[in-house]
Amino acid sequence: MTTTPQNPSDPVTGTGSPLRIGIGGPVGSGKTALIEALVPLFVDEGRQVGVITNDIYTQEDALHVRRELDGIIAADRIVGVETGSCPHTAVRDDPTMNLMAAADLIDEHPEIDTIFFESGGDNLTLTFSPALVDVFVFVLDTAEGQKMPKKRGPGITESDILVINKTDIAQYVRCDLDIMNRDAIAVRGGKPVVLTDCLAGRGIADLATTLEEYRA
Repeated sequence: MTTTPQNPSDPVTGTGSPLRIGIGGPVGSGKTALIEALVPLFVDEGRQVGVITNDIYTQEDALHVRRELDGIIAADRIVGVETGSCPHTAVRDDPTMNLMAAADLIDEHPEIDTIFFESGGDNLTLTFSPALVDVFVFVLDTAEGQKMPKKRGPGITESDILVINKTDIAQYVRCDLDIMNRDAIAVRGGKPVVLTDCLAGRGIADLATTLEEYRA
């Protein structure tokens, strides 16, 4: 596995660098919607935010975020990376492309103090390299089934924060949210689990508060 050593003078990874938040999870779990819900809260608190999305062959997620956050952050603070390969590679095994994108973003906008990295959708084994992010958020959604936490996988067990998203539709997809939450807590060894409904904003403020705790 390739990692990039931190340099105290590096604007991306060094002292005084932005808080780097990695958002990963299966396809359709709501990673993009989560970023679109979180960014306005960070902006309201006076944070200067950038977003880097990862897709294998397109910049569709970056285009979507630009549309949804129009008027909240400038479009040139939202960058799409086309990985051309498995999402694991670009955010874990060799995050060079993302580190370079972040360096270019900070070079153009040195005031940025928070960067969201959205991985391309993948399975339960997705993790982020600690050379790339300071905090790793893994997103499940209730439509994937209440049994998902029991499947474990590094994304579920090793992420800094586990998000169970789309709580609003749990009743319609035969997901017992209490059981899903209980099982998630049981496999995570005390690390936080946050329940969210991105469209209604439920749980988003709690998640933002938890993320800010990693800034120090």
